[in-house]
Amino acid sequence: MSLRKAFRMSIHPGQEAEYERRHKPIWRELEETLVRHGVRSYSIFLDPATRDLFAYAEIDSEEQWRAIAGTEVCQRWWRHMQELMPSNPDASPVSSELREVFHIEK
Repeated sequence: MSLRKAFRMSIHPGQEAEYERRHKPIWRELEETLVRHGVRSYSIFLDPATRDLFAYAEIDSEEQWRAIAGTEVCQRWWRHMQELMPSNPDASPVSSELREVFHIEK
């Protein structure tokens, strides 16, 4: 059974199209790293009115998910995206985790 994660990020004004362009597709090396680290599904949605991003991922474990941040390709991706979105000093995107309050699955 996989775990579900959801979190929010945002994009700087006027960077919506560039953000989307850089994800079509993401770097193959990054995708392979995500999969190797137990990411089964990963989606990011944009609210154009607020420039908020909602990210949803299904993962094998929190430990593997956290390990992605230490990979060279992830850090390079963060630097590549840093100009488009609010970022932390280590170039990771500013994000806030969301707590699941409801889920249905059949």
